[in-house]
Amino acid sequence: MENGFSGEVLGEADRPGTRLPSLGEIGLNNFAPYIMNRVVARWNANLAEELKTRDISTAKMRALAVLSVSPSLTINELSVFAVMEQSTMSRTVDALEEQGLISRTPRAGDMRVRDVAITEEGRALFDALWPTMYDGLKKMFNDIDDDEYRAFLTTLHKILRNIRKHDV
Repeated sequence: MENGFSGEVLGEADRPGTRLPSLGEIGLNNFAPYIMNRVVARWNANLAEELKTRDISTAKMRALAVLSVSPSLTINELSVFAVMEQSTMSRTVDALEEQGLISRTPRAGDMRVRDVAITEEGRALFDALWPTMYDGLKKMFNDIDDDEYRAFLTTLHKILRNIRKHDV
């Protein structure tokens, strides 16, 4: 168990001569990436209705959410934190700037770099979305106690460290 796994899904597959289990043998409900995708897809679908009423996309909401807790970021940094391709983030930032929800300013000391920050209008929009997001969080973790929630976050952070390409 040097790799941290135990059990039939992942624990035995690393031994020489051991056959990898098929996805059918593991089952979709025991395949963590599938479950994570279902959770995120459901989260986004639940938010989509509220976002439509405010003429905002999921990508824009994610950018505003990140900027609501960061003083300013470059587009590359924002794309990492918002989990979005850099090209998609560039288009999203363009649209948010047109709407007056973010601003871009040259970075002092390096005029090639633009810092992206949320505007008062952007903060007001995000603040209006936050109760819906928080309500969704509470529903998602209904019947899950604080210890389970902390253990879940600890596990997610370990997974992220195992797979990430960026230092954030």
